[in-house]
Amino acid sequence: MAKTEPTQRLVIATSSSALFDLTESDEVFRRDGLKAYADYQIARESEPLEPGDAFHLVKKLLHLNELQDEEVVEVILLSRNSADTGLRVFNSIQHHGLPIARAAFTGGAAPDRYMAPFRCDLFLSTNQHDVREALGKGRAAASIVASSRQAQEDETLRLAFDGDAVIFSDEAEQVYQNGGLDAFQASESKAANEPLSGGPFKDFLAALHRLQSEFARRDISPIRTALVTARAAPAHERVIKTLRAWDIHLDESLFLGGMTKAEFLAAFGADVFFDDQAEHCRLASEYVATGHVLHGVTNND
Repeated sequence: MAKTEPTQRLVIATSSSALFDLTESDEVFRRDGLKAYADYQIARESEPLEPGDAFHLVKKLLHLNELQDEEVVEVILLSRNSADTGLRVFNSIQHHGLPIARAAFTGGAAPDRYMAPFRCDLFLSTNQHDVREALGKGRAAASIVASSRQAQEDETLRLAFDGDAVIFSDEAEQVYQNGGLDAFQASESKAANEPLSGGPFKDFLAALHRLQSEFARRDISPIRTALVTARAAPAHERVIKTLRAWDIHLDESLFLGGMTKAEFLAAFGADVFFDDQAEHCRLASEYVATGHVLHGVTNND
């Protein structure tokens, strides 16, 4: 039976290795090859997989449907498994009670090409190559890393974003990398009234903002968003005016002027933080789950 599609639905894609812990399975594949991996998974079809790095985030996203009493969020599985080896993944989805019905099993091929027909707003994966491929096509994607600390168990979904090369393009970051802080500050002050170009997460943030409007009648929204950026005055003005031009509202904006972001993310209670710089993600992951956005000048090989 065809499903009714809400107009403001948010669609998240996840790889099987992000949703579940496939560490042992991956070791079999690397050590013994594809056939041994397939035999290993088929023999264990009835053994549920343990939650992976993106499991908590996916569970919280899907819980929004219960709060709204309709499907405002859908999670799609985009997996390099074949249908045979992916059956264990689907059995695990059922075991954990996750309402995930749609999937693409690509048999080893890159899965990001199915983001468009599934109308996915975001792809979460542990495969950095697949993340780069999706980002290269202008789609929001991140390599997800869980935190060693316990995630928030309340109903509020909290998402935090870096600015440059994530929400915005990396044009300002390029100035900083090439000319240093003084050149960056001067350039941003001069261009304060010129909106920044959108980065890979602009459309996802817009879709998230639309979803927040679905909960407008509630006294307290179950979604909170935050910009957590190393920018400070005077470079803050262009960011504020850019978001205003896009008609996108963030609940909180933290301009840290180069301070380490990790403790601020913990104070915000982020369920995930998206940043383009590996070191920022490493530091943040000590407190919260992180998504490394492999985009922009800091990720050029």
